[in-house]
Amino acid sequence: MSSLLAMATFVVSSADSAVLGACFALAAATLLFIFYIQPDASDLAPHRSKLEQLMEKRDSIYENLRDLRFEYRAGKYSESDYEAMKDSLETEAALALAEIDQVTEAGVRRPRGQRNTGEQGGR
Repeated sequence: MSSLLAMATFVVSSADSAVLGACFALAAATLLFIFYIQPDASDLAPHRSKLEQLMEKRDSIYENLRDLRFEYRAGKYSESDYEAMKDSLETEAALALAEIDQVTEAGVRRPRGQRNTGEQGGR
């Protein structure tokens, strides 16, 4: 009877050690993945051009302006708060549009040479 009890204890302890070993292996693999594997920068961000990012920013600002106008008409904001937020968003939109102009003009190279006669007339 004691040999049967010893054998049962061995089987249970070896099964427990196998499960415990698998848990340790899984924990070690998780820690290695978290701390030692570095993702590529290209994996983290979608591949979008500067122009696409600026267009998305512009669209977001326009949407915020529409939402602000709707909420003001619904009575959510006082006139002074509405004007302050609207001015802020319009300034942000103007900056985004100026950046879009810079990016698109940088892509279009103007030839160097003589200016139009209309521009030279003032000099």
